[in-house]
Amino acid sequence: MNIHEFQAKRLFAQYNIPVPDGKAVYSAEEAAQYAKEVTTDVAVVKAQIHAGGRGKAGGVKLAKDKKDIAVYAKELLGKTLVTHQTGPEGRCVRKLLIEEGIAIAKELYLSLLIDRTYSRPVFITSLEGGMEIEEVAEKTPEKVIKEYIDPSVGFQQFNGRNMAFRLGLAPEIIKQFIAMAGNLYRLLTEKGASLIEINPLVITKDNRLIALDAKMSFDDNALYRNEDIKALRDLDEEEELEIEASKHGLNYIKLNGNIGCMVNGAGLAMATMDVIKLAGSEPANFLDVGGGASKETVKQAFQILLADKNVKGVFVNIFGGIVRCERIAGGIIEAAKEVEIKVPLVVRLAGTNAVEGLEMLRESGLNLEVASDMWEGAQKVVKLVMGSV
Repeated sequence: MNIHEFQAKRLFAQYNIPVPDGKAVYSAEEAAQYAKEVTTDVAVVKAQIHAGGRGKAGGVKLAKDKKDIAVYAKELLGKTLVTHQTGPEGRCVRKLLIEEGIAIAKELYLSLLIDRTYSRPVFITSLEGGMEIEEVAEKTPEKVIKEYIDPSVGFQQFNGRNMAFRLGLAPEIIKQFIAMAGNLYRLLTEKGASLIEINPLVITKDNRLIALDAKMSFDDNALYRNEDIKALRDLDEEEELEIEASKHGLNYIKLNGNIGCMVNGAGLAMATMDVIKLAGSEPANFLDVGGGASKETVKQAFQILLADKNVKGVFVNIFGGIVRCERIAGGIIEAAKEVEIKVPLVVRLAGTNAVEGLEMLRESGLNLEVASDMWEGAQKVVKLVMGSV
């Protein structure tokens, strides 16, 4: 689950991580009222959406006059921002963060995330603050500093010193940096975050370290431990189909392709998307029905797939281990009774009770194709979709 910048900064403040003075507003009137409280000559008006690249898309405005704050707020609220992370459809701006200006001397990059390869948290930092860290890593990898944390002992002072010395920070900044890194680690572990990113982390002209930006993501599986974090979810920033899928315990992510995928297991789902691309098309979604899928779960998954207007064909790719293949077949048949299937459907069942499942589908009278393996199934559904265009 992602949260907005202003929400992340409220959490930062709770954990003694310095942030600029600011306020979230939802109308131009609110913005004009808050402008009276701004004490700096310059203020920043920032669109709040769950996507990066806001500045390049015109979603961050520098107000050099207090009167401009309300003007920019009126301009941004209701606007659709299109960034490299939103896709061509963009995101509607429904809220803003207005912050007092900061006199910046230096910009840094700092993040803390879970490295699944090494099964431990890692700090990533760089002197190239304000830039896309992926671009920095690709072009100048020597400028990216990593500091792994042993989860059995947690963050230690020497971890902070290692990063600070490699960054070449001044002595008066080092102590602040170590304290901030320790607080970030505490925030990540106590609140179940999977990513915390500050870009840029700035050193001010009066030698203060301040988080000028904030991005946070949380592990959905840890939300039950923190009701305060769960309450930060903004459904306006999520796809309607993804919201509906979450109600039924389905792992669903909408993509931009035209082949709907229903798979059990995240690894098989990723492989299925790859073979669809290899076969010449694009997946419309990631959908993992899970190992304990029931007929009802499969029916709900099928309805969600078909509700996506971009879906021109469906590939069901199930390996029966824990989930039995006849359950999947039953779910498809039940879904067909309630939702008219107007697109090509290809089903590949293998594993537990695959023979029984395929027999149920054959006797159902449904218009579908059966595949014996994943590659054959991908080729069939792509061919059928291309033939129907």
